[in-house]
Amino acid sequence: MKRILFFGCVFIALSSTAQKKVKGNSELLKLNANKELVTNALDASYESDKKTALQIWDFAEMGYKETKSAALHVANLKSAGFTVETGVAGIPTAFVATYGTGQPVIAILAEYDALPGLAQTTSPEKNPIAGKNAGHGCGHHLFGTASVSAGIAIKKLIDEKKLTGTIKVFGCPAEEGGSGKVYLVRAGLFNNVDAVIHWHPDDVNAINTAGALANKSAKFRFYGISAHASASPDQGRSSLDAVEAMDNMVNMMREHIPQESRIHYVITSGGKAPNVVPDFAEVYYYVRHPRRDVVVDIFDRVEKAAQGAALGTGTTMKYEIIGGTHDLLINKTLNEVMQANLDKVGGVIYTDAEKVFTEKIQPTFFAKAPAMETAATVKPLSYVNDGNNGSTDVGDVSYTKPTVGLRAATWVPGTPAHSWQAVAVGGTEIGTKGMLVASKTMALTAIDLMSNPEIIKKATEEFKLSIGDYKYKALLGDRPPALNYRD
Repeated sequence: MKRILFFGCVFIALSSTAQKKVKGNSELLKLNANKELVTNALDASYESDKKTALQIWDFAEMGYKETKSAALHVANLKSAGFTVETGVAGIPTAFVATYGTGQPVIAILAEYDALPGLAQTTSPEKNPIAGKNAGHGCGHHLFGTASVSAGIAIKKLIDEKKLTGTIKVFGCPAEEGGSGKVYLVRAGLFNNVDAVIHWHPDDVNAINTAGALANKSAKFRFYGISAHASASPDQGRSSLDAVEAMDNMVNMMREHIPQESRIHYVITSGGKAPNVVPDFAEVYYYVRHPRRDVVVDIFDRVEKAAQGAALGTGTTMKYEIIGGTHDLLINKTLNEVMQANLDKVGGVIYTDAEKVFTEKIQPTFFAKAPAMETAATVKPLSYVNDGNNGSTDVGDVSYTKPTVGLRAATWVPGTPAHSWQAVAVGGTEIGTKGMLVASKTMALTAIDLMSNPEIIKKATEEFKLSIGDYKYKALLGDRPPALNYRD
């Protein structure tokens, strides 16, 4: 009898293992089937998405002025069945689109602002567009479109009851210096989100592993006394002198700050005529460093230089904080998931015509360009710091929820960001094909997160370890959105 029971238990144990294996295979088949459905759906929507992206490329609206761009995304999301709240966080061009109910809640970030002074045709030679100022030198026309498209693709699976949970698309204006996402974070709009997905146009296909620099920016305004610069200069107090004195002191300060720091400025107003002592001048400063606390310390020293310049020139000074962003926290758990999906999607294959375009535009780059074939490859996951010296308001989101992002080759290899070349390539099918790589990778990653709660659990644990006991506080303080910072 004991022997019979022994063999009976063994049979039951084997049967249970077999059942788990069958269940596991069934879940894997379901996961793969969902991914195939989404991939096919994004292929089918490519021509429509391309049209949207190129419309926004043509709009080329700057930060907080993206009225037509945001409206186009909102219209597409509403048409797909999303509930869309516009004007969130006190920003007319910000929105949150939602579909589904319950957990998990997956957020996808969308950007759509352009940069000043970069209007350019799709020519491989420098050819500014007459009568236009801004251009999409950072590819945000592609960024927002891919994110919206990925969200809509996930919505279809929820609709068909192949996924459960909630998908949100966040319309994020003014990433370029306006810190748009900071206001969304500050307003608590990410509080009920479980994980955040984003991407950025680039000249490679890779997962974000290098982080970003924290950044704090301000406009320093000096007020003096105007006078005739030749007849009565003694009666004037030059606000431009104050700006130049401040700049001189800050430039001397560079020797005495951590070497990873970055300080940049432009004089946005310096007077109107040489024979008039200017009574108003303005200089716009950025301060960056890999650590947010160091940024705050350096910025305070820049402010003291401004105070000293005003004192020494007999002027007065006021400053306005324009933006402030945290460094970017990397979540290795989510990176591994996204890397697997990017590997599955692959890179961009150029047509013969696109190869000719590439051969024409690459010689215009300052640095030697990599081989064009690198656009077709995917970089392996690596945590060696590749010297990312940019800043992004995604950093503030990453201090709120587990966040993951990729870069997709929307530009010819070697293309510098914030350049006329980036604008030109971004307006071609090279750009929109790279956009498709991004939309697929984000959607496939969202499927993994919505299908396996253990991924989100592990990512959240890692996130909590990363922030420790730090209590998030916006570097730009409690100021309202700087809606006119481009004026």
